[in-house]
Amino acid sequence: MKKNDLTRRTFIKTTGAVSAGVILSPISACSSSPFDSKGLPTTLLGKTGVRIPIMILGLGSRFMAVSETKGLEILETALEKGLYYWDTAAIYKNDEQYSEERIGKILAPIRDKIFLSTKVSERNADDAKRTVETSLKKLNTDYIDLYQIHSILNEEEVRKFGDKDGVLPVLKKFQEEGVIRHIGFTGHTSASAMKLAAELYDFDTMLIAMNHQQNGNQPFEEQPVPYAADKGMGVLAMKVIRPRETVNGLSPDDLVKYALSLKGVTAAVIGTDSVDVLTKNIDTIKNFEPLSEERMKELHVALDPFYKSNKLPWMQAGYFDGMHIA
Repeated sequence: MKKNDLTRRTFIKTTGAVSAGVILSPISACSSSPFDSKGLPTTLLGKTGVRIPIMILGLGSRFMAVSETKGLEILETALEKGLYYWDTAAIYKNDEQYSEERIGKILAPIRDKIFLSTKVSERNADDAKRTVETSLKKLNTDYIDLYQIHSILNEEEVRKFGDKDGVLPVLKKFQEEGVIRHIGFTGHTSASAMKLAAELYDFDTMLIAMNHQQNGNQPFEEQPVPYAADKGMGVLAMKVIRPRETVNGLSPDDLVKYALSLKGVTAAVIGTDSVDVLTKNIDTIKNFEPLSEERMKELHVALDPFYKSNKLPWMQAGYFDGMHIA
């Protein structure tokens, strides 16, 4: 298979709405859908046609920093309160357990009520195939709603995704078999590589870190985000609350609202390490409305020291999104 064989489908264009189609009045899942947002605001995940909550449950390092008992309580409470989109990855783990294994403890009886995404780090076809098969076993499921190529680093690797021995043909084959329903990619470091991935291939989603202006050289907000949205892709934001670690005076509430108010952003993945944090974040999105242009400018200025910081761990050479993520 040539690398361009996977790029020929026609993309659905999106409208230029302020928050990429976020529904401001709460909408519960209709009778034809197994998903129930419990009245939380929802939005369409790009061209997939799937309606998701505007906040996604992040099940990486914060989630794996707590005990299994507390972790399972977070999962159960999230579903109870309407957060049915759960995001993990094959390599998320602590010293004793993988995130996928923890999720797999309770997933089977509620499988049709969960929109589940995970990620593959391997780029070689054989390795990627093994990872997908292992994910299915750990998660105790026979299908994945969204499988993502994990942590794009540069343009060179992006150009090889569609090669015969690359990762994308493997995911496409699983998709043809009904094992994977949608395919996406994630990244933290290169705006140009993220945009190129959206250009070259028919991806359904892009999960992108909120680190847009590191030294003014990574215009994530200006390049890949609008490009992917215009292609009809679901654009998901991560690292949303991380600025609090380096900039004083920023509230989680404002940071979540800032991310969701960015033009082109569909929803935000929020790392969760307690039921209390989960509840507070749910309260933030219950009556969400996009921030005013004036407030967005104020927060943009406040975030400038964060975006231009050299201390962001995921912007350093050699960083790979694994155990220590949010």
